[in-house]
Amino acid sequence: MKHLRSLREYIDELDRIGDLQRIDAEVDWNLEAGAIIRRCYDLRAPAPLFTNLTGYQGTGFGLLGAPGALSASGHPLARIALALGLPAEAPGQEIVEALAAARDAEGVPPVVVDRAAAPCKQNVMTGDAIDLFAFPTPLIHGNDGGRYIQTYGMNIAKTPDGSWTNWSVNRMMIAGKDTLACLIPPPQHLGIIRAKWTEIGKPMPIALAIGVEPGLPFVGGMPIPEGADESHYLGALFGEGIEVVPAETVDLLVPATAEIVIEGHISIDETVMEGPMNEFPGYNATEASPKALFRVSAITYRDGALQAVVAAGPPVEEDHTVIGTTSAAEILYQLRKAGLPAASAWYPFEAAVHWLVVSMRQDWHATLGISSADLIGRIADVIFTGKPSVNAPKILVVEDDVDITDLSEVVWAFATRSHPERGEFHFPHKLSMQLAVYLDREEAHSFMAGKVVYNCLLADLFPEGRRPVKGSFENGWPADIRTRVLTNWPNYGFPTPKAG
Repeated sequence: MKHLRSLREYIDELDRIGDLQRIDAEVDWNLEAGAIIRRCYDLRAPAPLFTNLTGYQGTGFGLLGAPGALSASGHPLARIALALGLPAEAPGQEIVEALAAARDAEGVPPVVVDRAAAPCKQNVMTGDAIDLFAFPTPLIHGNDGGRYIQTYGMNIAKTPDGSWTNWSVNRMMIAGKDTLACLIPPPQHLGIIRAKWTEIGKPMPIALAIGVEPGLPFVGGMPIPEGADESHYLGALFGEGIEVVPAETVDLLVPATAEIVIEGHISIDETVMEGPMNEFPGYNATEASPKALFRVSAITYRDGALQAVVAAGPPVEEDHTVIGTTSAAEILYQLRKAGLPAASAWYPFEAAVHWLVVSMRQDWHATLGISSADLIGRIADVIFTGKPSVNAPKILVVEDDVDITDLSEVVWAFATRSHPERGEFHFPHKLSMQLAVYLDREEAHSFMAGKVVYNCLLADLFPEGRRPVKGSFENGWPADIRTRVLTNWPNYGFPTPKAG
């Protein structure tokens, strides 16, 4: 594992593999930067690094767009892999396995470093000097209700008794020079912690860290259990603690290498209008509503601070790569913990976190001695319990002869293996994401909606030796013929296939 300890180290690594585009031409923070980021997603272009933003010339401040998107390096998952300490060429199932394995490891707490050694303390704003507009926060989408400074940072909060610190990613919009409007859904961990502060009649202390080391947003989007500390889990993944430093005005530890740290409190009862903002389902947002008010008490930042920015929308962007990759890992871990022979799990990024694919070992029927219907029930008991169930409205269960990270194989397996009548299993009134466009108002408000599991399993339908085998190049021809074809491929006049 190679632990990249800052956003700047990550940028250097992207540059090394040819996956960074420095943009020194003047770019307007007002919509132009957001449009460029969106275009980079569409083309799977290198991550744009904006260094010359309208009205902010001479400050050294910049923006990194598409920080966790698919890569242009020749290895599509390179940004995900590098952020999590793996080689750029690591495939999807290897990434998921590494994340799942770390769930069994003992957590490693952060390491507190001296304030003087913490880059995030190079500059400090307090009192009347606080000004969120000092930074080139972009107006990202043409229909956004404001400038969103939090699209890929870490919200850090802990329970009143200090027993649980949560690190999460929830959007925040600038409301004034010293206030933010915050989306804090009650079922999410940040909402649960906020409720505990509200119960004792106190505003919730919070720190927002922007431009953090690249692994943090991924664990911030991972549905690990309530009470678990994401920073400890990241320490277990890397085998060493992340570096933190005490905040200036709240009792919280913040990432020492963060580009910007915004401190303050979430009001008990004050609200401010927030939104609209485009989100991960991929549609233009149109509605604003009152949201929780964040009163800022201090801002600390690095010289030449950089903001990581996500232009949320249609796949594939960070909502899909972050939530999809880490949620698949947590679900895989929980299935195995429940004694099920799970081979892997994956959220196809193109499905905008609306599809989950679970693969079982091909010997599941012989191992468990149960029908596929019974197995579906056991899988549902695991997946539809707790936070992992939020982003799994439609689940496909296949055997591991299907490469679940290859969308074309998933579509083929779904189309040819799921029975049109007996292949669907419906589970009403389960914990659900609120932003799916098919939900009615009551479902969106209650965070409860129906789920469906599609049975694409074959092992219990055929006797041993009679199970259908994919008629692929690998399965359909003798080894000597395959070798001859591969060896002679250029001689036939075809170009040499690209690696990856």
